[in-house]
Parts: sequence; structure tokens; C-alpha cells
Amino acid sequence: MKLRVSRIAAAVLVAIAATTAFAQASPDPGPAPPRASAPVASPPSEDALPADVFYRLLVGDIALQRDEPLLAARAYFEAARATGNVALARRATEIALATRQRPAIEQAAKLWQELEPKAERPGQILAAVASGNVARLQDESPESELRARLERFLADAAVSGAGVGEPFLQINRVFGQQSDKVAVFRLVVELAKPYPGSAEAQFAIALAALNTGLSDADIAKAAIAAADRALAIKPDWDRAVLLKAELLGRTSARQAIGYLEAALKKAPQSRPLRIALAQHLVEQKRYAEARELYRSVLAADPSQRELQFGAAVLSVQMKDWDAAETDLQDLKRAGFGDAGQVEYYLAQVSEERGDLDRAIARYREVPEGERGWLAKLRIATVMGKQGKRDEAKRYLADLPAVTIEQRVQVRQTEAQIYRDANDNAGALAILEQGLAEIPDSTDLVYDRAMVLEKLDRIEDAEKALRRLVEMKPEDAHALNALGYTLVDRTSRVEEGFRLIEKAHRLSPSDPFILDSMGWALYRMGRLDEAEQYLARAFAERPDPEIAAHWGEVLWAKGQQQKAKEIWQSQIKATPGHPLLLETMRRHGR
Repeated sequence: MKLRVSRIAAAVLVAIAATTAFAQASPDPGPAPPRASAPVASPPSEDALPADVFYRLLVGDIALQRDEPLLAARAYFEAARATGNVALARRATEIALATRQRPAIEQAAKLWQELEPKAERPGQILAAVASGNVARLQDESPESELRARLERFLADAAVSGAGVGEPFLQINRVFGQQSDKVAVFRLVVELAKPYPGSAEAQFAIALAALNTGLSDADIAKAAIAAADRALAIKPDWDRAVLLKAELLGRTSARQAIGYLEAALKKAPQSRPLRIALAQHLVEQKRYAEARELYRSVLAADPSQRELQFGAAVLSVQMKDWDAAETDLQDLKRAGFGDAGQVEYYLAQVSEERGDLDRAIARYREVPEGERGWLAKLRIATVMGKQGKRDEAKRYLADLPAVTIEQRVQVRQTEAQIYRDANDNAGALAILEQGLAEIPDSTDLVYDRAMVLEKLDRIEDAEKALRRLVEMKPEDAHALNALGYTLVDRTSRVEEGFRLIEKAHRLSPSDPFILDSMGWALYRMGRLDEAEQYLARAFAERPDPEIAAHWGEVLWAKGQQQKAKEIWQSQIKATPGHPLLLETMRRHGR
């Protein structure tokens, strides 16, 4: 752990210095002479590095990844000596310390001292080496050392004229690989304390809090407070507005949308605010409003093809095939997107329109690659829709399924062709054949369980899902599938609820798990709690099945009108959804 933190201490300072220097650089291509008093010098640009120095740095990075610190220290030392770069000398020394090899430590520290005479740390290291007390250096708290060095770096930035703004904007990025996000949050809070007037420092606190996942109520509260402080200092800062919207969206999509709408009224021409609002609206399936926002930004700058593509995808979701076709054809002519991206969507449009021959022709136009493979699978599905099941089977059998994943996908596609034709028994036979070939495929195990449930073979479906949980004991979706089956199709509601609770602990924001929690509580007669979970699930993902469950709970609580409104809102978007239709018919709707 000490080795890891020692590496972090060096890497963080190098990264912040480098990114800060880049962000604040002037257009003048001439390099400024380094100041001897600067606590951290930026490493030279990779473009300007001689080939042999670049190679040494590459060797050093690979050695670190392979946990070979002695080789890494030597590589960084040679790069530092060749470039005269303080940051590389410091990093070479810190890595050498982890090796406890006196020659490597002494060599690197001497170079660091030579390049940065005013630095205290290399002298301390050399003194410890001379006294034979290298272990003491490693026993010092790496976390405290990192904090102290960051504090010194920020203090120097504060008085140098550059300011602490850019370092605080970079600090979360350079800690991105750290697994303990709460520790990072606490560190950022401490680092920001001397700079209460810095909007960027408050922004860094809020972002560090967001990165924790906000499962801790106190951290979530601190995040909003920090975002508000940043906006109090810089009221029109789009970046802080967007961050606050993201924070609000973690608990209430409606609040986030309302906040962005209010911000957009103050800055109606803001492109970032429009796009962010559109993204939140998409999450709520408010596709028409989101598409309008994309089109408003596109009207101001028609070169923004990615927004046109976003509008096209929303048109597909809205089943507005004419608009989707127009945009996609325009994008195809412009050569937009990755290979086959637009062609694949055009094929989907033809398939959804029922123009199946044209859909197959368009899927064949998708070039080879991952998307091309998926297009081949869709061709078989379309053949099934044409009633050509035997031809589809022969086509799938001839596909060059090389990897296990591809073989599984072929079986899943073949089974889906039978499921689409309402032949669940045929689908089951295909899936069992696939499991005989690939017995450890969790995807096939899950699909088989779902087909068994459709065939009302609940006991067998339960066995299949229990096997899935044994294969993936910490998988939230596996636990949820088993728990929901027990709640919905058996009398063992309490047992199912315990499984769903575990799934919820593993994935607390998943809307489908929230739905299962609500449905289980409804089956247990706990209507108020059920309504809370289902309302939250629907806010996260407006879905017809969630709508059916939420309306059922509202109906049981005597709120029939609200239940009808929720059902009607979803039946317009998904008019053929079987569960929603059955629920509405049962209640006379």
C-alpha cells in the first residue's frame, strides 16, 4: 500500500503540474525557462521528447504496472538526467524509495537535489540513507506526505499569480483511478479549506462528493452545499450549474430538469445547458422535448453532426420514421460516425417500418466488425419475422461464430426467433441445446429461466435462477431476477424480498430493482413504502411495467385518478405492452 501511495504522490503532482501548465499556456510555442523555485516543474511535452527519453518513460510506466519498481526507478532516473526535469527526478526518487535499494535511492535523490537545490526533501532522503535509516522514510505516513505536498503546491500556485483555480479543476481527474473515493473526497475538502473564495475549490469538493456515489447522506448534503458556494462566487458558471444539476438528478430527475430549465431562462443561448437539459429529458423518455433542444442547438451550428445524430436516434425512439430516415440519410452522405453506425440505424428504421427486404439489404451494408456482427444476427431475426425460420436457422448455422460470446449470441438469437413467434417450447429447446454446448453461460441460463417462467414452469425457472445466483452471487440483476420471481409467482414473498433487498444494497439506484422493491412491499401490504420505491423507480425510468405496478399500488390506496393518468401516459408510448394492458383492463380501463 505504501508503494502505491508513494507512486500516487509523485504521479498526482506531476499530472496536476502538467495539466495546469497546459491549460494556462499561452499560444506562444516557445518554451518558458523553468523557475528554480517552482515546487513542481512540468515534464516536457511528449512531442518534444527525444525518442530515447520517450522510450525510457514508456519502460518506466510498464515497469510500474508490472510491479517492478527498481526497473521503473532506473528508467525515470535516466529520463530525468537526460532532460534535466525536476518532476521526473522527484518521481524517480519516490519510486526508488519503495525499492529500499540504497544505490538507486542515493542516485535519484542526488539528481533531484542538483536540479532543485532549494527542495528540502532530497536532502532529508540523503541524510536518512547516510544514517542507514531508509525504513523510517517509508514508515512516514504516505497519505500525510501527499497532503502536505499538495498543500505546498497549491500555496505556491496561490502566490505565483497563476492561482489555484486550474489545479483544483484538475485534481479529481488525476485521482480518477483511486478506488477509495471517500478518502479522495476528504482529502479534497481539507485541501480546499484555505481557499473559501475559490469557486474552483468548491467545485472540486462537489465533484469529489459526486464521485463517491452519494450513498452517504452527509456527503450528498456537502456536495450540494459546495456547488451552491461555487455558484455564489461565480453565478453564471455553466460548469458548476451542470454539476449541481447532476447532483440533483441523483435523487430527483424532476428537480434536476426544473433547475436546468430555470438556468436556461437566465442564459437562453447556452449550448451546454441545452444539451444537458436534453440529456436529462431523454432519461425521462421526454424524447420530443429533448429532440427540440438538440435541433435548436443544431440550427445555430449545423456542423454539429453529433447533435443531428442524437436527434435521429430520438426520432427512432419516438417511432418518427420519416424524420429518422431524413436525418440518417443526411448523416450517411456526410460520412458521419464510426463504421456502420448510421447504416445500422437505417436498417433498424426499415425493420421497424415493416420493410423487411430493405432492412436485410441495409443490414448487409454494415461493414465487418462488432457492429457488422450484430447486423448479421439481426438479419436472422428479420428472416424469422418473415416466417422463414428454417432459412434463419441455416443462416445462423453458417455464421463464423469464433468466440464463446458469439456462439452464445447465435443461440440467443435463434431462441428469440422462436419467442417472437410465440413458440416458447421451441425457444427452450434451442437454449437447452446451447447450454449443453456452453454450460457455464450465464446469459443462456438467464434466458432459459425467463422462457421457463413464460411456460409457467415456475419451479424449474426458480432452479435456473438459483443456479444463476450461484454462478454470480454478488450480481444484483441475478438476485433481483430470482427475488422478483418468488415475489410475483410464488407465495414466498418474504424470501423474495430479502433477495431483492440484497440486490438493492448492491445497486441502490437501479430503477428495475427499485421497482422490484416496490412490488414486493405491495405484495406484503406495505403500501406507503411501496409507493415511495415505485415513484422513485418511475422517476428514474418511465417504463410501462413500472407504471403498471405503481398504478396498482395507487389504486389500492384509493388514488384511482392518479393511477389512470400514469397508465395513460405510458400506453401512448407503448400501446401494446401486455402487462400494462392487462392491468388497465382489470381495473376497467
